[in-house]
Amino acid sequence: MDSNVLAEAFDEIRRRQIAIHSLTIVRNGYLVLDAYFWPFQDNLLHDTASVTKSVTSTLVGVAIGQHRLSSVTQPVTAVLGAPSIANLDPRKKRLTVEHLLTMTSGLDCHHDKGEITLTQMRGSPDWIGFMLGLPMVVEPGGVYEYCSGGMHLLSGIITKATGVSALDFARHALFAPLGIEEAAWPSDAQGISHGWGDLHLQPRDMAKIGYLWLRGGQWENRQLVPADWMRSAVQVHSQPGSSPGPGYGYGLWIYPDRNPPIFEGLGRGGQRISVVPAKNLVVVFTGGEFEPGDIGQFIGRAIKSDRALPENSADAARLATAVRAATEPPAARPVTTAPTQAKVISGRTYALDANPFDLRSFSLTFSGGATAQLQLELVDRLDRPRPVGLDGVPRVSPDGRFGLPVAVSGAWESANSFVLDYNEVGNINNRRFRLTFVDEGTSVELTETSEPLATVRYRGRAR
Repeated sequence: MDSNVLAEAFDEIRRRQIAIHSLTIVRNGYLVLDAYFWPFQDNLLHDTASVTKSVTSTLVGVAIGQHRLSSVTQPVTAVLGAPSIANLDPRKKRLTVEHLLTMTSGLDCHHDKGEITLTQMRGSPDWIGFMLGLPMVVEPGGVYEYCSGGMHLLSGIITKATGVSALDFARHALFAPLGIEEAAWPSDAQGISHGWGDLHLQPRDMAKIGYLWLRGGQWENRQLVPADWMRSAVQVHSQPGSSPGPGYGYGLWIYPDRNPPIFEGLGRGGQRISVVPAKNLVVVFTGGEFEPGDIGQFIGRAIKSDRALPENSADAARLATAVRAATEPPAARPVTTAPTQAKVISGRTYALDANPFDLRSFSLTFSGGATAQLQLELVDRLDRPRPVGLDGVPRVSPDGRFGLPVAVSGAWESANSFVLDYNEVGNINNRRFRLTFVDEGTSVELTETSEPLATVRYRGRAR
């Protein structure tokens, strides 16, 4: 691969301020590039988002290989137990593991309105019972419908078949053989790992999973995933939209019409494990809402040969410099003079109306200089005080969700309006607050910039 072309990708990322967190490239079994972009850092976990679905699906293959499950044609009701299932009809009895793997369950599950069925499932006391109890709307296997809750059913099936959570099964049957030592994966009230999302891995470990897929389920001399299962997993089994276009395999997105063809695990915000068999290539992206294809074009152009290229020390040095520079924070800019309103609100706590982000209150403290302090109270916890960069450089502090750091910055937009960015980085979520202070109250305009959600507006009042 051409180091100079890869260095050009870093130029593009900097020029466009692309919100990428890491880029890992493996070609011909070699780690070609392993880069991290500030404020994300090496050796940190990262939310894989819906790439989790691909890992859950892979674990189904592992369970079949270990004869914990008989096959993909095994009926779901036979594994999870039929007597207590609501809306049980002959079509539901024909629902198989493969139908869940290929998003063709036929259940009354909907992806629109911000994954409304997933939201309803998460609001119920028994997520597996909720999903199994949904009515059937079509014969299983007939219609593709993206259904995160169906992947949670697969996680429940893994637990039923193995006696442990999908995380614990992964730890000894998949992660340990791959040398993956650290992972985080939350579970529901019944101990079922979130089958659709929230698995946290290090980017290099994501690349190991991609390399396992590339090699047909084999790692070193062990067949961790049955070869025939893996061959079927990367074939198109259902069609999300009109053809030509991406197809869906077993928890994987398949692009047979691309040149060369690829398949990948894909998650919101730009999370990807992309595999290009013809080029013996695995690429892992993590980020906070960006389009990996913008960087992928440079990776494609960088591939020059199936053999080693002549040594080019100048290009190699340029790439090494770009990789080092990516880990550094941006240059600070002069701090503008704070308005009079900063003294008025400093240290005050503002109680907030009910809102979908479960924020109860906040306070901002301004003491002069380039840093302020933020205190957030959520429904389930009091966040630690967070430093806020006022000079264009987010301040990074520890102990966010899953123990990952949080980067916070802010600036006065007008005499009474303050804009605050609360970036969870490795957890993907980046919340932008526009706080407008009037008399004893504040209006809050909150946007989740890492996913296409509508802006939420609500009010607060000083305590």
